[in-house]
Amino acid sequence: MKPHRVMQTGYTGCYFLLMWVCFVVFGASTESNMEEKRTAYEKSVRQSQRLCAGEQEYVDERKRVVLQSLNSLGISCSEDSVPHIALLASGGGQRAAVALVGSLHQMEKDGLLDSVLYLGGVSGATWSMASLYSDPQWSVGMDRAVSSLTSPGVELDEALSWLGERAKEEHFSLTDIWGVLTSAGIMKQMDLRRLSDEASRNATNPYPIYCALEKHCFSEGPLEATWFEMSPHEAGFTDLGLFIETSLLGSKFENGELQEEIAEMDMVKLQGVLGCALAHGETIKEFIPHWLKVPGLVDAAAAEYVRLYHAFHKLVTLTRNTVQDPAAQADLDKLHKLLEDAHEALRNESESLQDKESVSQQRTEQLLAVVERWSQTLEDGAFKNHVMFIILRVLPLIVKWEWGTTNNFLYQYQNSSVPSCLHTKESFYLVDAGLLVNVAYPSFLGDKRDINLIIAPEYSAGNMFETLTLARDYAAKLKKPFPELDEKILEERDWPKDCYVFEGKDKEPTIVFMPLFNRNNCKDAEEVKAKMAEFSTFQLPFSQDKIEFLLETGKENMKRNKQTLLREIKKAAELKRCRKSAREGISESCLFGLV
Repeated sequence: MKPHRVMQTGYTGCYFLLMWVCFVVFGASTESNMEEKRTAYEKSVRQSQRLCAGEQEYVDERKRVVLQSLNSLGISCSEDSVPHIALLASGGGQRAAVALVGSLHQMEKDGLLDSVLYLGGVSGATWSMASLYSDPQWSVGMDRAVSSLTSPGVELDEALSWLGERAKEEHFSLTDIWGVLTSAGIMKQMDLRRLSDEASRNATNPYPIYCALEKHCFSEGPLEATWFEMSPHEAGFTDLGLFIETSLLGSKFENGELQEEIAEMDMVKLQGVLGCALAHGETIKEFIPHWLKVPGLVDAAAAEYVRLYHAFHKLVTLTRNTVQDPAAQADLDKLHKLLEDAHEALRNESESLQDKESVSQQRTEQLLAVVERWSQTLEDGAFKNHVMFIILRVLPLIVKWEWGTTNNFLYQYQNSSVPSCLHTKESFYLVDAGLLVNVAYPSFLGDKRDINLIIAPEYSAGNMFETLTLARDYAAKLKKPFPELDEKILEERDWPKDCYVFEGKDKEPTIVFMPLFNRNNCKDAEEVKAKMAEFSTFQLPFSQDKIEFLLETGKENMKRNKQTLLREIKKAAELKRCRKSAREGISESCLFGLV
């Protein structure tokens, strides 16, 4: 099976920042408090397409909050006909992470946030979610979330302490580095709690669903074994219907039974898992320059060279902007010049096509040698210690492109629905879900969560409607309900409106689709393109001005479309009431002809 086409998603370009940021911005780890005893049920794989007991209990409680909210908005509804409304934010790196906070902030101001039952995310949106849910009361205090985006950040010692602890672990990898970058460098905090810690919370906030992909099944199939979701209660494969308790994700299983309990990853590492598209090897090929490509050949050596050069270049640039010591700045300037000279030499050489692979291999070795020789010239001290940590522990991971593995809870699981890509392997690999669909639609289609209305703020780069068309195709392959998309509307991709409504029929959810940059805040298609370039994922962390602009843009989009949202929420409530009446055999008029 051919790999699925990779979307422009998440913070794919920001990999090139990740290593050096790690020792400018990160935090200490703590031991997880694992329960000493678990029931046999909790230790086993659960197979079902129904909600687990914990999620069902939370949802039931949350629906009472939603009911109060709807009544306050003047929408008539009873407790047993509360509509299921999900807000599904797209990926898009820091652009998505910041704009989502602005969108949610405005929804709180307008009294709409409490009508949301679920909050689902992929890639950059999950960074915001992880940060938001560190506050058990975030949805009633969005001012705090906004202010956290402009906080000073995380101290160096805290970063190194966390990384030092992770480096002792069996599966220390680039996932840990990426997690540090996103958690501390972008979201300005080190959140050491575990996702399962939220299982005992009350229903103040929408129920969170974080999404990822299993890397090998994504590349080789089958599609049913690709989409992976995590909630405070369970983690597992959405379409296979195979789950374990979230606190056991990473523990060792065999034939569906727990063999060794291992501490659950914290939210710092989880953000590294959820937001890293470059863990998928196909993605790096997009960055190979034309002068390194061999026509008709997939050049692994060129990909390795590109990874190293861009990592070094961005790390040096970022560090030069953050280190205050003049001597360290001079050392970094020297390294920057050495790297540029080495790179330019390769560009200017005129090798034959047959020689390119060997030249790439040589240049990779030369880059490593340049950095090693430079490091030996540094004076002893904290700066040299940081540099040596990168050289000794991180550079080998870049060369191998080594991303974290997760112990596979389906290893040797005796069930015909489990494909060989999972059944026979002790580990699987979770990566950025945006590689397949840059919105968490797959977790919210069908009977399991029975979603009536999806609010979809769209922060993705690339083709504006691509998340919708990919989700539609995914749903068709797996026979899941999805609303019809008007092909004429899809032609507006370059200069979209600020809001589209795709009406669902029968069991299809209605989708309110809200592009970040649109006809209301951009005068033409060229300005949309310029804004996407200005807030591209391929850059250093955003300045304060850029953060404030994105916050305001997210707010304005929600504010401008408040009446559309109210109308669709009201229709969703009416739809739910009509369907309930139909099931009970009650004949009554439905305002929207939906039964």
